[in-house]
Amino acid sequence: MDRKTFLSYLGTGAAALAAASAGLGVLDGKASAASSTANHLFGFKTNKVSGYFNPIGPSKEDKLILPNGFKYDVIAAMDDVINKDGDKFGDGSDYNAFLPIDGSNTRGLLVNNHEYTGIFSVGPIKDGQMTAEQIQKNLYYQGMSVIEVYRDENGTWKMDTKSKYARRITGFTKIELTGPARGNAAVGNATTVQGTFANCSGGVTLWNTVLSCEENFTETAVASKLDVTHYGWVVEIDPFDKSFLKKHTALGRFSHENTAMGLAADGRVVVYMGDDKKDACVYKFVSNGKYDKAKGRANSALLESGTLFVANLKFGKWMAVTIDEVLKVLGSETFKAPAGVTAKREDLLKKYKTQADIVVNCAEAALLVGGTPTDRPEDIEISPFDNTVFICHTNNDLHGNIHGHITRIFESGNDLGALEFDFEIFAAGGRQSGFSSPDNLAFDSNGSLWVVTDISSGSLNKGVHQSFMNNGLFVIPTSGRDKGVAYQFASGPVECEMTGPFFTPDEQTLFLSVQHPGEETTDLNNPTSRWPHRAGDTKPRAAVVAISGFNLG
Repeated sequence: MDRKTFLSYLGTGAAALAAASAGLGVLDGKASAASSTANHLFGFKTNKVSGYFNPIGPSKEDKLILPNGFKYDVIAAMDDVINKDGDKFGDGSDYNAFLPIDGSNTRGLLVNNHEYTGIFSVGPIKDGQMTAEQIQKNLYYQGMSVIEVYRDENGTWKMDTKSKYARRITGFTKIELTGPARGNAAVGNATTVQGTFANCSGGVTLWNTVLSCEENFTETAVASKLDVTHYGWVVEIDPFDKSFLKKHTALGRFSHENTAMGLAADGRVVVYMGDDKKDACVYKFVSNGKYDKAKGRANSALLESGTLFVANLKFGKWMAVTIDEVLKVLGSETFKAPAGVTAKREDLLKKYKTQADIVVNCAEAALLVGGTPTDRPEDIEISPFDNTVFICHTNNDLHGNIHGHITRIFESGNDLGALEFDFEIFAAGGRQSGFSSPDNLAFDSNGSLWVVTDISSGSLNKGVHQSFMNNGLFVIPTSGRDKGVAYQFASGPVECEMTGPFFTPDEQTLFLSVQHPGEETTDLNNPTSRWPHRAGDTKPRAAVVAISGFNLG
C-alpha cells in the first residue's frame, strides 16, 4: 500500500501524526482568507481549481504541454510591439501580476518582469565583453513590461497594443530611492537612480501596486559602468500611473527573488523575502506604521520605515538586522566572524556606521546578527488559509541538496509580526516526489500550491536529473488525502524554465511565463529550441502565455 492510500485509511488524529512524521503539515483548506494578504491568486468562490485534470508525465519535447482539455495563448513574446510608441516586449520573462480593469476577469493590466538577456536579444558576446550596442540592448531588454490584455469573444487571450497604459520600464528609466539609504554616502548620495534590471519575481501590495525584485544585478551594473549599490532593491510601480516608481531601501539590498506581503495581528505590514543565492538567508520586513485601507496608495510610505529581520532557523527566531544589533555583535569581546563573513572585525567596524550601511550590505549584516544560511531561498508565499509561510529552497549542491525542498514556517500565535517561529519540510524534491528544484509558488482557492521548477539548463536531462526531463509546473495539495503529493500540470519546451504563475480572480485563467527556451544555443542558425513555433519566427522567444480550460463546476 503506498503512502497516499495508507493516509486515506487513517483517522484524522492518526493521519495528522503520520503527516507530521513525513514532514507534511496539516492544513485544512477553507474558501476564506485567514487574514489580509496581498495574494491576488484566488477568488475564494469555486474551491475546485485543482484536482480537475489528468496529470501529465515528464517530457523532452520542444513544446509547452498541458493536460487534456487545456490550451494556452501566447500573449506577448520577446520583440513583440506592445504599444503605439513601438516599445518592444523584453527578454527573460519572469513574474506576472494581473490587475483587473474595472473588476473584469477578462481585461486588465499584466505586469511582466524581464530578468536577463540572452543570445537571441543581444547576440553572441565575444570574449565575455559586450559591445556598446549590446550594452544598450542589455539594459533595454531587461526591466518590466506593462501591457493590457483581454480575452476576446472566441475565448482567446490577446494583447491590446492601443492601450494607454502599455509601456516599458527599463535599465534607463529614472527611479526614486526611499528609506534609510536615500541620499546617503552608502549609495553615492543618490536620491534617484538609473533604471532597473535583473527583475526576477515580485508581488502585489495590499494597495494594488506591484513590487519587482532585482536579483542577479552585478554583471549588468558593472558592464554598464553603473553604481552597483543602486541595484539589488525592491522596486514599486503603479501599473496605472507611469509617474510612480520607487526603490525601497528599507527592505534591504541582496539578490531578491520575490515579496510576499501580509498583515501582522496589530495591523503592521509584513513583507517576506528570500535571497536567491547558495548559503543565503530568509528575511521579513515589519513596518513601523499600520495599514489603513482608506489611504490607498499612500500606504506605500509604510515600506520606507520599519525593521528588517533575518531568520535564525536553529533557534526559531527573527533577528533584527539593524545598526544597533550589528554594533552590539562587533563590540563583543568574544566576537568571531560567522561562516560567510571574511572581513576582519576592525574593517567591519569601519564599514558599519549607519542603517544605510546595513541595508546596502544586507547579506553580510544578516549573517553577523545570526541569520541562518540556507539553500537558495526563492519564492515565498503566505498561505491565505492559516498564515503559514511557504518557502522554495531551490537547491544547494555545496551541501548535497541537489533537488531542493519547500519549507513551511509557523509563526508564533499565527501572527506574521511574531519574532519566534517553528518550521517543517513540507515537501522535498527528488525521484520520490517527481519534481526537482522548486522555484515560484502560487495558491489556488482550494489551498493547493502551484509550483514551477528551475533545473538549470546545463543539468536538464542529465545525470540525476534525467527522470524529471524538462522543467515543469506541478500542483501540490496542502490538505486532504493527497496532501504533499505532486501532480504535473505542464511541461515546458527545451531548456526553459516556467515562471510567474498568476491566476485571474475567477481562476479561469492562469498566466505563466516561459523563460529562456533554447538557452544553451551557441549558433543562431541552429537554435536548440524554436518555441513558440509561431509563423514567421526564426528563433525561440521568451513569452507569457494565458492557460485556460479550468473546470470550475
